Amino acid sequence: MKEIIEKHLVPRHRFIYGFADMRGMLPEKYKSFSYGISIARKLDDNIVDELQDGPTLRYLQHYKEVNVQLSEITGKICDSLKMKNIISLPVVPTIAIGSEQYREYLASLSYEISHKMIATRAGLGWIGKTDLLVTKEFGPRVRLVSILLEKNPGNPGEPVEKSRCGKCNICVLKCPAKAATGLNWDITIHRDVFFNAFNCREKCAELAWRLLNVNERICGLCVSVCPIGRR
Repeated sequence: MKEIIEKHLVPRHRFIYGFADMRGMLPEKYKSFSYGISIARKLDDNIVDELQDGPTLRYLQHYKEVNVQLSEITGKICDSLKMKNIISLPVVPTIAIGSEQYREYLASLSYEISHKMIATRAGLGWIGKTDLLVTKEFGPRVRLVSILLEKNPGNPGEPVEKSRCGKCNICVLKCPAKAATGLNWDITIHRDVFFNAFNCREKCAELAWRLLNVNERICGLCVSVCPIGRR
């Protein structure tokens, strides 16, 4: 299966991926899928480094382009798996605005399938203080996509179950929404205890309108200031 996945991760150095054991962790309607693939695509450092004062149009465009790329990659991987009689289900990077799933998302600002949960179960990283996946290789400078599998792909990663941020509070102090409490994540703590996603979303909309004159929700400051993954 590794060969099938890596064939589509081009250029290879921009990606990391892993397998996750998801048994008993997904909603009932996905009960036939017990495993997952998490894929993280590195964002462009030059673009992320420009975010010291807030979002830029280059970052917004890059963000959207990477989402499209990840959607295309998962589709190709699933097609290749199907040819090997392996049943899979792609989980897109983001859901369409106006869809029923989007309306459900607005109520809690969370998805029924969490890319970050699959990524931590696959051992790719941990959840930082501003609710980002932080990877050892790229820090939080990544976008995620997931694929669900019915059968064990072999060699699931070692799940990461607690934060490795320690006492670092750079993202907490730099967050313009003051959305983070500074508490470290672990698998027993609900997101809302350490991070206010609604405050974040509101500030992202304000910044995007004021700085870019667009009706989007995007910031990126916490991505750019994290010392892990910076050049």
